[in-house]
Amino acid sequence: MGDPQPTGRGSTVATVLRWAALYFAAVFGTGFVLGPLRVLWLEPRLGVRAAELLEAPFMLSAIVLAGRWAGGRLRRQTGAAAALGVGITAASLVLAADLAVGIGLRGMTWMEVFTSRDPVSGPVYYALVAFTAAAPWMFWRRGA
Repeated sequence: MGDPQPTGRGSTVATVLRWAALYFAAVFGTGFVLGPLRVLWLEPRLGVRAAELLEAPFMLSAIVLAGRWAGGRLRRQTGAAAALGVGITAASLVLAADLAVGIGLRGMTWMEVFTSRDPVSGPVYYALVAFTAAAPWMFWRRGA
């Protein structure tokens, strides 16, 4: 059967939001599983920087797999702008989740959430967030 085709702007927005939520859940879910392992097991043994850098390839793999899946499915349903919207929305949700965890669980200010990262592994993290935003569009284009 195939995926239903959007019939207008409202259905395109609904498609973007649905796929952004699914894509975010896949990426964030991976981080949700790996995060406690990193914090509780790797960080005490290796330090924050090494632990975060060891986690990064696994997160990159999750982003590639989820972005490929979403981009491939979106190729059948929407255009390039919608695929980019899915990625940007999902990356925004990742940053919002970081804020929620930092403020709600760790007692940080919103500024500390974004500025207190390690000077080496922090930019790697933000590069992964940027790639999260671009991946569905990149894989959409690759198949177009």
